[in-house]
Amino acid sequence: MNIENIKFKALSGEFLSKEEGLFLNNMLSTTELMAIAHSIRMRLHPEPEVGWIIDRNVNYTNVCESGCQFCNFYSGINSKKAYITKDEEYDEKIKVLFELGGEQILLQGGLHPKLGLDFYTDLFRSLKKRFPKLKLHALGPPEIAHIARLEGIGFKETLMQLMEAGLDSLPGAGAEILVDRVRVEISKNKCSSDDWFDVMREAHKLGLTTSVTMMLGHVETVEERFEHLVRAREVQAEKPEGAVGFISFIPWPFQSEGTVLQKRFSKKFSVSADEYIRFIALSRIMLPNIPNIQASWLTVGKEVGQICLH
Repeated sequence: MNIENIKFKALSGEFLSKEEGLFLNNMLSTTELMAIAHSIRMRLHPEPEVGWIIDRNVNYTNVCESGCQFCNFYSGINSKKAYITKDEEYDEKIKVLFELGGEQILLQGGLHPKLGLDFYTDLFRSLKKRFPKLKLHALGPPEIAHIARLEGIGFKETLMQLMEAGLDSLPGAGAEILVDRVRVEISKNKCSSDDWFDVMREAHKLGLTTSVTMMLGHVETVEERFEHLVRAREVQAEKPEGAVGFISFIPWPFQSEGTVLQKRFSKKFSVSADEYIRFIALSRIMLPNIPNIQASWLTVGKEVGQICLH
């Protein structure tokens, strides 16, 4: 492969193949990758600005039957630790959010075996009635697939009813690595990569803005990270004209402390600052049709997050 030709393709906004992305990863220094990514960023966003949003994570339940080996938060339905969030808790958290200038909650939770579509539509309507200005960035493809399965309906019908109840946008949650070899190993009860993308295809057709995420630094290979990027890019290319589709890509490193995966492998998984910065740059290079690359400063720290903004 000719590295100058690949760099020219990237800077021109062309799609690089998985192999070309891997070649850049193997051949270029962090500084060189950052320079290419910054040039692409300035072409897409010539204004010297970055964006952020003030929001708050709220979980509606910790009960989950997925059994993901990277999660420390789920509970069995009969556990003493199991909960379903009460109205008073929502009110308290949302009022604090509004006081701080935010208007959006990231509303997520487990795959509860007994909470069907009515639970979510009733919850959304109730929240919107109490807080008319609230933006609901809620659920994710695994939850949509789970609800659809419980109700015996399709992804489209599930999404339509949730949107009618007040769903404003759909997070790219539960992506981890969108390669089934990895998903079978770390989250075998969660939706397949095909189902994950099919939910997003339906969301885009309905005009729902979404995002795509990646949890890196566990059992995946570097090649599988690039496969994930290429698939996301392909689905974005399918979105209807005028739809936003994936508004952003958000990668974050696996937090392994106390997880089943850490116990299985008897080691602490980690992603170095340099590796994360390189991957942010490579993501910008590989995803020219996704407008924004988001740095997860909550997991990598403010200093690394600030570098990633450039």
